[in-house]
Amino acid sequence: MSLTLLRTLCRHQQYLLQQQRQPVSFIGRSNVYVRCGASSIRFQSTAAGGDKPTKDDEGNDKQSTKERLAVKYSRENVKRNVQGYVFSRFFDYVKNYDKVVEKKFPSAVHVYRVFLVGVRDFFNDMKKLVKVTKIVYSNDNDLRCLTRKEIELYYQMPRDMKKVAPVLLISALPFANYVIFPLAYMYPRTLLTSHFWSVQQKLDFAQIDLRHRLLYNRRVFRCMQSKLEALKKTSDPAYEKFSYILGLLGSGLHPTSEEILDVKEVFMRPPFHLNSLSSSHLKYLCRLHDIHAGLLRRFRLSERAYVVHHMDMAIKREGGVHNMPIETLKHACYIRGLNANNLSAESMIEWLQEWVKVSLVVDEDCISLLLHLPILLTYNHTNNWILIH
Repeated sequence: MSLTLLRTLCRHQQYLLQQQRQPVSFIGRSNVYVRCGASSIRFQSTAAGGDKPTKDDEGNDKQSTKERLAVKYSRENVKRNVQGYVFSRFFDYVKNYDKVVEKKFPSAVHVYRVFLVGVRDFFNDMKKLVKVTKIVYSNDNDLRCLTRKEIELYYQMPRDMKKVAPVLLISALPFANYVIFPLAYMYPRTLLTSHFWSVQQKLDFAQIDLRHRLLYNRRVFRCMQSKLEALKKTSDPAYEKFSYILGLLGSGLHPTSEEILDVKEVFMRPPFHLNSLSSSHLKYLCRLHDIHAGLLRRFRLSERAYVVHHMDMAIKREGGVHNMPIETLKHACYIRGLNANNLSAESMIEWLQEWVKVSLVVDEDCISLLLHLPILLTYNHTNNWILIH
């Protein structure tokens, strides 16, 4: 049916072009008709003496008019015009069909666009991850060859792939997409990744995730307090300074980066070294950093600290915290455990500078310090208390 309409439209257009390019003239004895397109213009010829039209001339005029009307309203011409009109209306309808569907089914079109854009962004990040992984492997797994964005992608994208893989695999089954897509759209935080979220959803879900992490702040702090007595028994030289820092946290204040670096050695030996932490202490740290608290907790925690440390080094290489855009500052604060909602750019920059100053000094021996840094720098922060209370 569509092919027939296409052929008809083409013939109709050729017919009109021929009429426009080659005017047809009907010449009678004393009158001239020039036909251009669909209109006819009559030119009356006059004799030298100004004679009036004769009866023969009038008869020829009537005959020519009948012939033209017969051609215009012939069956073939009418059929061609009707088919051309129908095809043009059908073509306009198909061209604007997406608007028609969006007007009648706005929710369905919105879901379709969410998944269309999300899958495209997800696939683009997968390609970037392959490229970044090749760079890391070619440099002996050294993250110093990557930018801050590439490090974040290298750490986050494998987790996103595991999260969204069930939805994409199930949707490939026959008729399963009619069930899994609406279900995923209803529970985007659980079944989808940030590639499929709106801007507002990204903000809301970041707040929810950070709130769940902050609920373990007090438990980690209690674990740190419980180990203070062990430092006193071993006559640790940093006992007084570390006791002072915990006292600040207990009274609603925070230590400075210089005071934290003064007790760096505490995290290089028992009981605060990563290999000396208790099982419950490790579990709470995993929850605090949004890490699965199953097997290989120490490995996951050390990997997390290693990645964050290299992010901070990349920030330093790229010009420092003050060169970061506002949205990047907020994201960096969320990763490190600070609620950046309603914080000014100056406040975020000041806090991140304190964090980076400590992080750049951390090495493999005192990696436990970086894992406890959210407690030392954010435990009493007003924005975090507002989020959890």
